[in-house]
Amino acid sequence: MLVVLRHPQFRKLFTAQVVALVGTGLLTVALGLLAYQVAGGRAGAVLGTALAIKMVAYVAVAPVISALTLRLPRRLVLVSADAVRAGIALMLPFVTHTWQIYVLIALLQSASATFTPAFQSLIPSILVDEEDYTHGLSLSRLAYDLESLLSPMLAAALLTVISYHSLFVGTAAGFVASALLVVTTRLPRPATPEHPAPLLKRITAGAQIMLNRPVLRGLLAMNMVVAAATALVIVNTVVYVRDRLGGSNTGVALALACFGFGSMAVALTTPRLLARVPDRRFMLTGCVLLPPGLLAAALPPLLPRPAGAIALALTWVVLGAGTSMINTPSARLLRAQTQPADRTAVFTAQFSLSHACFLVTYPIAGTLGALVGLPTTAVVLAALATLATTTAVRVWPASVPTGAEAVAAAGR
Repeated sequence: MLVVLRHPQFRKLFTAQVVALVGTGLLTVALGLLAYQVAGGRAGAVLGTALAIKMVAYVAVAPVISALTLRLPRRLVLVSADAVRAGIALMLPFVTHTWQIYVLIALLQSASATFTPAFQSLIPSILVDEEDYTHGLSLSRLAYDLESLLSPMLAAALLTVISYHSLFVGTAAGFVASALLVVTTRLPRPATPEHPAPLLKRITAGAQIMLNRPVLRGLLAMNMVVAAATALVIVNTVVYVRDRLGGSNTGVALALACFGFGSMAVALTTPRLLARVPDRRFMLTGCVLLPPGLLAAALPPLLPRPAGAIALALTWVVLGAGTSMINTPSARLLRAQTQPADRTAVFTAQFSLSHACFLVTYPIAGTLGALVGLPTTAVVLAALATLATTTAVRVWPASVPTGAEAVAAAGR
């Protein structure tokens, strides 16, 4: 997998991604501590609102910014987004009211909604070879998983010698380093139409392309499967471990690590598997794994504590593996199903619409978990994942070609 780092452009961009992810991980820890300082016992509500703002920014802002910046150089877009994120990170330690947190988070996540799709849409033009691109996607997935595991530990180590306010400086440093790496990288010029469509049409162009192509309609349904499993893990791991199983904060971290381990194991093996297995079969296998995994998540609260903890760990590994089987190859579908001129719009649509699924599953996981308990919540999410899997199978028939021939046919 590391062979792909021989490409100098990808190596710099991947490094930029990693340092920005480290900065984001430090921000997550620092923001929680800041919310507690500002809001005290209402810190959870503040963080919940901040998470909702993040998702709204991802869903609503990304397509608009992508359309507005269509003809701008990618380097300018990426560096500007990093500069905004760094500036906001440096402002966060000075807030004294919750509304200030909300405004700054809205701006910061809007900048992230600008950066991420533009960044992702560049990689297919840099890693032209299909095998190299698959290795690049696996490496990128691995970076996300490692960040979720290592950043909290790095933050904990730093907090032994510095105040949490200084973590925001580390966040800003990560974004500045990302911008510097982008500035020094020779980026391909994106293909853009000579006469762009009206703004409203540009905003919806990516979504229209995805809805018009069976393969990408299948991916849209798979996004809901991923969201159902991920929401249960992100929202309720702490409830499983601390409330139902009597565990500690370390137990929460270990449970999340099990989810990350399952995801990383798949990311490491994806290039070899996709060389032998079609994308559709590979991704649908992930879809088929997740509903039983969610049903299994109903068991740990009902078992004695040692058995419940083991069951939770194994279930989280399965859920991590299943989500990675869908997430890791998804960008291959986006590249194969688009022409260069459409790529940024479609990557943006996938970014936006995949996060829209979380606006459905996060409230289900949180509200139902509090009202009717974790077993019922797991069953409801399993039913939702089953429905989405069935939809994916129906809208993406096995007879539909996946690669460039499908795009050529669609364009005729």
